[in-house]
Amino acid sequence: MFQLNELQHDALVELFNQGVGQAAAAMSQIVREEVKMSVPTIAFQTRIEAAQALGDHVARRICAVTQSYDGAFNSEAILMFPEEKSLEIVRLMVGQAMTMEEMSEMEQEAMSEIGNIILNSCMSTLANVAGKELHGSLPMYRVGTSGEILNASGNQWNDTVLTLKIDFDIEKQQINGYVAFLLDVTALNDLQAYLDQYLSGLMT
Repeated sequence: MFQLNELQHDALVELFNQGVGQAAAAMSQIVREEVKMSVPTIAFQTRIEAAQALGDHVARRICAVTQSYDGAFNSEAILMFPEEKSLEIVRLMVGQAMTMEEMSEMEQEAMSEIGNIILNSCMSTLANVAGKELHGSLPMYRVGTSGEILNASGNQWNDTVLTLKIDFDIEKQQINGYVAFLLDVTALNDLQAYLDQYLSGLMT
């Protein structure tokens, strides 16, 4: 299994924390309430391990937003929430006045917007460190088990998945979200090189 050394791991957590902070600020403007996001917990897992951590073994339904990236990194990034929490997030975004039916109709659009904010914020911090441009696709909304979502992209990616667990605090609602990055071997090697480059810059 791919691993980072301790310094690389801490640097990656710090970079993602910067991206999460930017995403929280952007979401705060949308919901007109302070949105707090925890320092992300990161891990490298196989797709099976990542799916099981998200409840695949009990067929837990997940709402996901996926975006593909190339340039600084070749990756498919996926933001995932438990299905029962997604409508709660939409309610917080659009306000209390809407009916459940209206919120269901807006769910895809609202979740895609959230995914676009969070995924782009995380990926942009890595692109800034790399000093390279990053190009992202339009967000795609999916619903299914975590296994179905993580395997929907086929075999173009390595089996190693970089996962982030982020705790959201919105209007005193505690919501757990997960971000998964599907990477190929080149992207994994690039990631280590960019982190070493970042650490070298801190020491000069």
